[in-house]
Amino acid sequence: NADSLITNLLKSNNDQQLDIFKENIYIKINLSDVYLDKDNIIKNLNGKLGIVDNKISEANISALFANNENLTFTISTKEGEKITTLFSSRAKPLVKRYKFIKGFEDSDEGYLDFYSSKKKGISNSKLIIDNFKVKEIPALAKLLALASLQGIADLLTGEGIRFTDFEMNFTNKNKVMTIKELYAIGPAISILIDGYISENNIVSLRGTLVPATTINRSIASIPLIGDLLIGKKAGEGVFGVSFKVKGPQKKLETTVNPIKTLTPRFITRTLEKIKKN
Repeated sequence: NADSLITNLLKSNNDQQLDIFKENIYIKINLSDVYLDKDNIIKNLNGKLGIVDNKISEANISALFANNENLTFTISTKEGEKITTLFSSRAKPLVKRYKFIKGFEDSDEGYLDFYSSKKKGISNSKLIIDNFKVKEIPALAKLLALASLQGIADLLTGEGIRFTDFEMNFTNKNKVMTIKELYAIGPAISILIDGYISENNIVSLRGTLVPATTINRSIASIPLIGDLLIGKKAGEGVFGVSFKVKGPQKKLETTVNPIKTLTPRFITRTLEKIKKN
């Protein structure tokens, strides 16, 4: 049963000790069945793992879910740069360990793909999650309510809000996580966020949220991109909200403002995702 071990691995960053092993160990792994949690079993887990001073120094592990869906985890170091990768054909067993996300459901086409490089105490990472639904995220529910998007907010407490693409690029330096860009697109809404989260859980995020109806109308108007951005007449143009989320993680303050233009950055990211799909 690897449930507690995986939780510790996911919650520990590369600078923290795991406090699991008393001695340095290098092991080869070959296990027929491993429980990620009470609902998820992986089979044929094999590979190697090196732990020095309660930190993972090297790893090359692979396993299979049912239907030959794969899970891989690697750590390697070259010329002072530490590379960590994690790929899972099922995102839920990993994502559900984070308490601020409840009701996460992935689909048959979904997956999680993580890549991180660390050198001289600075890590640059990318997290991709495809085809999933979320429910019961208080910060998102509050944002939707403030934006007067009650119909979409109702989805969050009902069947869930679906996203086809989620990508987050972020750095960690001096115990501050800086989100360079978080972009999520789905049938109901699309979101673009940047900001930071400090060591003492102080949050400072800003972003743009746009309903799918706006995105669809925007894409349909691409030949008239100038009119799309500035509107042909007073009062025209696309609709969405800009927002800020700030404060201690347990006492966040959210503010929203309506917008009638989409930034070229937002449109570019949307077109990239649509083209990929």
